[in-house]
Amino acid sequence: MPYKEREVEKLYYSIGEVAKMFDVNNSLIRFWEKEFDILKPKKNKKGNRLFTKEDVENIKIIYHLVKERGYTLQGAKDKLKDNKNDIAENVEIIKHLEDVRAFLMELKKNL
Repeated sequence: MPYKEREVEKLYYSIGEVAKMFDVNNSLIRFWEKEFDILKPKKNKKGNRLFTKEDVENIKIIYHLVKERGYTLQGAKDKLKDNKNDIAENVEIIKHLEDVRAFLMELKKNL
């Protein structure tokens, strides 16, 4: 049986990697870190931020609220305080629906 390579999941992501994931500037990630107490990246000896998978998930929620839904920072903070789990679930559902839509569009194009 041939060896199947597993996808390696990183423990930590640099601020540059995180910013690239969301197509935003590093400065926006730093700003959100100051504004949202759910973002708590670790820092190495040099002071570089190290974001965990949980941090990335929280940034995904913040990005969704602020950039996609148009919430103000205070509105996003209030929404997160009220029901973070519901928002996270909605973000995941939207992501899955977008993936399905992209697949169907590609399928339609190939017909």
